[in-house]
Amino acid sequence: MKKNVLFKGISMMMVFASLFLFVNCEGENALPETDPVVELLESGEMKGVLKENYTLDAGTSYRLTGQFIVDGGATLTIPAGTQIIANASQGQATETYIAVMMGSKINVNGTSGAPVVMTSPNAQPQDWGGLTICGEATTTAGVNATAEVGNFKYGGSKDDDNSGSISYLVIKGSGAKINTESEYNGLTLYAVGSATQISNVAIINGADDGVEFFGGTVSAQNLYLENNEDDAIDWTEGWNGTVTNAYVKHTIDGFSTVVEADGVNNNPKIVNLTAVNSHASAPSGTALQFKKQSGATMTNVYLEGYSKLVDMSNDGPLTNVLIEGIAATLTGTYQKGKLDISAWVWFQ
Repeated sequence: MKKNVLFKGISMMMVFASLFLFVNCEGENALPETDPVVELLESGEMKGVLKENYTLDAGTSYRLTGQFIVDGGATLTIPAGTQIIANASQGQATETYIAVMMGSKINVNGTSGAPVVMTSPNAQPQDWGGLTICGEATTTAGVNATAEVGNFKYGGSKDDDNSGSISYLVIKGSGAKINTESEYNGLTLYAVGSATQISNVAIINGADDGVEFFGGTVSAQNLYLENNEDDAIDWTEGWNGTVTNAYVKHTIDGFSTVVEADGVNNNPKIVNLTAVNSHASAPSGTALQFKKQSGATMTNVYLEGYSKLVDMSNDGPLTNVLIEGIAATLTGTYQKGKLDISAWVWFQ
């Protein structure tokens, strides 16, 4: 029988046309793929590099299971009452932290009644890495300096750089060891600029510093620092911001200092500093330590329970350290303007 070639050809053309229309429609209507990091966030897990704006769910508990890095100009927003629990795998505490890169932001929007909490299950020193922010302000380390944390880049010429805002944040159990010489801080500020807002932060049980400033111009107010095993407040690389209202509490032995300053003196300011060491029956430990040419202007300083109040460890000029308007002395007694601890009951 003779085949109907024309009919067969028309049929095949219709099939191909249908396939074309199907594929074309699928392409036009296909939903965009979800970023794997966002998918994890939707399931309550924080891990990977976030490159788009994202807001965590208020009052929710998230699992931090590795490096969580905010990059590419993205902003991470953390509402009041949110908890982030660092669940580091065995031997992975060093790789479990939160970091914000240059050009990106973090907004921690806690309140006195519902602070944001970043901690570990047991809130013990060295459980996880803490929070690191990298900005584009000036630092004596130069432009695009390399941080000891993650080899991140930081530093530029924007002293009014804005890395976001932090309000009513509690950090516990930080200080995972990076190497034999250093650990993570609770809050590390690399060249963070003055437009960044930091207030009402409590850093407790850290194996290294509570807060450390690597250059930059950022200021902070209302800091509570308890049992951080190295320095409560540390700065280097020419930081020149202001800390207003800081309460430091030591109930353990073996800590380093209340304040450690290193490097050049860009004259940062400390206004209303109270530090109390209640661990030993006799005074012990060092309160204020200044290295090289570092210094500060400090007012309303109250120090109690420390065996050494001022230490200029590299024979730098004590005239760089002004306390209550006059040059510091190695034998002075500083007990003026003790802060009321009840002002920090919000984090308890």
